[in-house]
Parts: sequence; C-alpha cells; structure tokens
Amino acid sequence: MNEIETIPAKKILAVFAHPDDETFICGGTLAKYASEGCDITLVSATRGEMGRRMGNPPYLNRETMAAAREQELREACECLGVKRLIFLDIRDKTVEFTDMDWLIRRIAGLLTEIQPDVVLTFHEMLGGHPDHCAIGKATTAAFQASGRRGALYYITFGDAMEFPDQYGYTRSDVVRIDVHAHQEAKLAGFRAHRCQTEIDEWVWLPNEEAQLYFGRYEYFLIGYREAPFLAGDSFF
Repeated sequence: MNEIETIPAKKILAVFAHPDDETFICGGTLAKYASEGCDITLVSATRGEMGRRMGNPPYLNRETMAAAREQELREACECLGVKRLIFLDIRDKTVEFTDMDWLIRRIAGLLTEIQPDVVLTFHEMLGGHPDHCAIGKATTAAFQASGRRGALYYITFGDAMEFPDQYGYTRSDVVRIDVHAHQEAKLAGFRAHRCQTEIDEWVWLPNEEAQLYFGRYEYFLIGYREAPFLAGDSFF
C-alpha cells in the first residue's frame, strides 16, 4: 500500500504587546489562515492590566484586570482559531523598559522552537504605542538573528496602508489580505474582549450590521520575504 504523503501545516507566529491586539488589528487574517489549516501561535507580551477601559459600567480594577483580560484573550483565540497562546509576563506599559537582550533571546527561542513560516509583529516606528514599538523592535531583531528564514510582516492599522506613500512605502511593500469571509469570527473576537468593547455600541449590533464596520482587507508591511509575490496578495 502506498503511503499518502502529508504536507506539514504552515505555521504563523504572531508576537504582540496586549490582549486584543490580535483581534482588533488582524483578527480577520488570523481567522482566515486558521480556517485554512495553519498552526498559529500567539505571543502577548503583557496581560493588558493598565488598560483604560474597565467594562461598561466599570466592574474591573487594577487588581482584577489582568486575570479578566487573560481570560478574554483565551476566548478570542478560540474564536479566531489560534491554537497556542504564550504570555511573556511583562507588566503592561513597561515593554520598552524591559531588558532588550533578554526579550530578544526569549523571542529567538520561540522562533527556534516553532520554526514559523510567517512572523507577524508591530513595526518599531509605526506601532502607535511604546509597548507595540518595543515588542516589534525585539521581534525584528530576533528574526534577523535567527538567519531570516521564512517571512516577517508588520501589522498596520485599518486601511492606512491602502495609500502607503504617505508613510514612505509603495504598494509593492504591502500585502493586502482579503478577510471579508472571516468577519464573523473577527466580530466574535471583538465580543470576547468584552471589557474593552462594551462601551462601543456598534460591536453589539446584530451581526450583519456590526460587520459593516470592518474593512474588507487587512494590510501588512513586508519586513522580509523569501518568496516572490504570487498572483494576488497572500502570506504564502
């Protein structure tokens, strides 16, 4: 009997700063690739305990926030199809003050262990928050130190990179992922991050109405990519 050769699943490693980064910024993309059989690992540097939103009306405080947001992130991962979640146990709003050599080594160790085909993180200058920029800087350094296998992409906000020239990039620097078919999963992820989204009335509208608030595409800057562009936009 001839054995059927199985093709190993593609692996994505997403390294972000806070619970909700994964859903709010690129939840549609994670859901898309998870639905296609990709093995996704999410790293959150912090548990988001310094977040300003504490529910609506407020029911959390600084003592209870970390545990609540950790649980919400676990639920969001289930909604998006993320199989593995890792916390780096860094205090929220202190990633930029963390020993950078330690942080690079920690992420490099995950790269060695997981051997991802794609790494997602923040751009160290365009992250929009000091924690975002710091985790992006460390992940980029770890990726480069690993021998730059696979591909590195930077997540971006909304449709800002529809016109990348204003940031000093061109369309050839951008991958645009069509996530229209995965907006239901993304919306479920938003709702899982309840303490952060209860104040946003649109999130709790009927599904079809709420999904109108999402764009059809999520955009990524190419940090490094071995393979040339295929027809259309894709990570692989």
